[in-house]
Amino acid sequence: MHAIRLHAFGPAENLRYEEVPAPVPAPGQVRIAVAAAGVHLLDTALREGMRGPLPELPALPTIPGREVAGTVDALGEDVDPSWLGRRVVAHIGFAPGGYAEATVTEVSRLHELPEELDFAEAVALIGTGRTTMGILRFTELTPESVVIVPAAAGGIGTLLTQYAEHRGATVVGLAGGPEKTARVRANGADLAVDYTDPAWPDEVRAYLKERHDDRRATVVFDGVGGDAGLAAVDLLGPGGVHVVFGWSGKGPHDGEPLTFTDEELAERGITQLNVLGPEMMRRAGGDNPVRTLELAALAEAATGHFTPAVQRFPLAEAAAAHRALENRGTMGKVVLLP
Repeated sequence: MHAIRLHAFGPAENLRYEEVPAPVPAPGQVRIAVAAAGVHLLDTALREGMRGPLPELPALPTIPGREVAGTVDALGEDVDPSWLGRRVVAHIGFAPGGYAEATVTEVSRLHELPEELDFAEAVALIGTGRTTMGILRFTELTPESVVIVPAAAGGIGTLLTQYAEHRGATVVGLAGGPEKTARVRANGADLAVDYTDPAWPDEVRAYLKERHDDRRATVVFDGVGGDAGLAAVDLLGPGGVHVVFGWSGKGPHDGEPLTFTDEELAERGITQLNVLGPEMMRRAGGDNPVRTLELAALAEAATGHFTPAVQRFPLAEAAAAHRALENRGTMGKVVLLP
């Protein structure tokens, strides 16, 4: 089979399309003939040699990728034979191996897919979707909410916009450039603005004054930080909530979460919630919080509330996919197709 292998940490060019032996499932595992493999921003950090939230870096050479969808084509011992041939999606955890034509994982990680759900969309739901559902555990959206979503053309931003629109909230989506803002508008945002225009905050203020009785934003779902995140927080009214789940933005705050002191928060009259980590899992609930969030994301798709945005690349072009993701040249979830 073919797979993408990383022999040395470094730039995207280190990702090589190679022929490797097909994996064999161990007891309690299945092998999945991969139809779609998710690319996460964390994958680019791991490729560079930064482990991020993972306990350790993978041993080299490694096949990156932790989100896959496809068809079960082989079973390990002690696995129910009925799994053979099923359409499934799985987050394979800390063990990499997704950027390949086939991968193995524990049967307990599988979710069966209905025929109407596209494999690439399913991959977006199992990773990006579950994170989105975790973020949404931290605030209750209502028709009175005014929500700002920086990076609204991205994978999480797309789903947050759709969820907020479904809840009847007023949604302001930020994106870079006319193509992305058009996508955000089509995705259900009441207002889509280009954050590369320095005057975008004034455009938002004018819109809220004219259309919504000069209301202030109540929630900022901030996955970017940087200048755009800071400007979005400046639009929050008293009692507003700044929900932080990433810091990919450019500017003085690049590379770190956008945080404020207690005094600054009190002066602004807002609350800041950093949502990634144990608290998200606690709020998810259930015996297996990760699976709880995965099931919630799949349920939102089944009801039509989630339609993930997906950008597809051939498996052999994984390096190009990484470069595009790092350079903000993508819209939605990046997915590799073997």
